Amino acid sequence: MAYDVDTIFQIAGIGIVVAMIHTVLKQMGKEDWAHWVTLIGFVVVLYMVATIVDDLFQRIRSVFLFIG
Repeated sequence: MAYDVDTIFQIAGIGIVVAMIHTVLKQMGKEDWAHWVTLIGFVVVLYMVATIVDDLFQRIRSVFLFIG
């Protein structure tokens, strides 16, 4: 569970890229695609956070149940 600042920068980078793509697609009049890009970006970030939270719970479980 050695998460550095890299994970935060990855999430921020995904957010910036998704926001730029959303803005470009919205300016082009393709709002449906813009919403799909935002949704896909959200799902990717949610998966990353869920993986981190799962690792955290596994670490807590191993501390309290003495499982190596």
